[in-house]
Amino acid sequence: MTKNSLSALGTSVPRPSAEPAATMQAAVFTAARTVRIEKVPMPQPGPGQVRVRLQGCGVCASNLGPWLGGPWQHYPLAPGAPGHEGWGVIDALGENVREHAIGQRVAVLSQNAYAQYDIAPAAAALPLPPELDDHPFAGEPLGCAMNIFQRSRIAPGQDVAVIGIGFLGALLTRLCVQQGARVIAVSRRDFALETARQSGAHLRLCSEDPSVAARIMEWTGGRGCERVIEAVGMQWALDLAAEITAVRGRLVIAGYHQDGPRQVNMQQWNWRGIDVINAHERDADIYLQGIAAAIRAVCEGRIDPAPLYTHRFSLPELADAFHTLEKRPEGFLKAWITP
Repeated sequence: MTKNSLSALGTSVPRPSAEPAATMQAAVFTAARTVRIEKVPMPQPGPGQVRVRLQGCGVCASNLGPWLGGPWQHYPLAPGAPGHEGWGVIDALGENVREHAIGQRVAVLSQNAYAQYDIAPAAAALPLPPELDDHPFAGEPLGCAMNIFQRSRIAPGQDVAVIGIGFLGALLTRLCVQQGARVIAVSRRDFALETARQSGAHLRLCSEDPSVAARIMEWTGGRGCERVIEAVGMQWALDLAAEITAVRGRLVIAGYHQDGPRQVNMQQWNWRGIDVINAHERDADIYLQGIAAAIRAVCEGRIDPAPLYTHRFSLPELADAFHTLEKRPEGFLKAWITP
């Protein structure tokens, strides 16, 4: 029977079925403290973009805002958001991308990296050299550390306090020691203080000791610290930082303050004539310069982030990763996710 005779009988001719759209798994924040893993369409790179098959994504403390919720949050978030510390292998190129190749391993500055794949501008995918092939590489926080260090203007012989020894604080401690500064590390956890010791800190103090400020002033001969880096993001840390900053010193705010307004002792700030630096960058080019500097620093052995990635979770365990980030148990510095 011919095609025409089938049509005459009112029977449609079967056509080849369309190829199913490619999908991937991605985390979707649907409410405060609520995340689910969904199957979503695979993102496609546009002109000037690359698609990265993610190998991992760091869990940033700034993500606690979307996790905990608040009047400024609107759910659901986009699939993969707010993951922004991803790295992986390029598996697709958009039009006009010449500087990258499929199969190239990169650190990527993107916004939806709690997923199996993410899209980024080609310029925001920085190639990782072969010597880093076997290591996780969360480029964005490493770039933050390099940029904060640069804006701190550390000089040999300075007394520098780093308040808060997490992933960022440990890296900054190491960089300041290498610059020739005398570094005081302040943290509430024994594990963090031991990490600071391994990073070269000259004095390590528990933040819960009521005499911590007095001990720092004594150690510095009553002058205080020429540089204080606050890397906690809480009111008490900001208060302590101001109390121990020397006259004409520099207070560098590296902590992410996101749970409401802060109060400062402006009389104290005025009297001491301190410089206050908000070291959070918002220029993508500066971020990328910091990541590039971090890649060089790791390859040269100036910093070693590998021991600081203390907790690894799979993508379906993302909620567990955030619970751990909230509690910061002994032994915790940085969590990362594998897709």
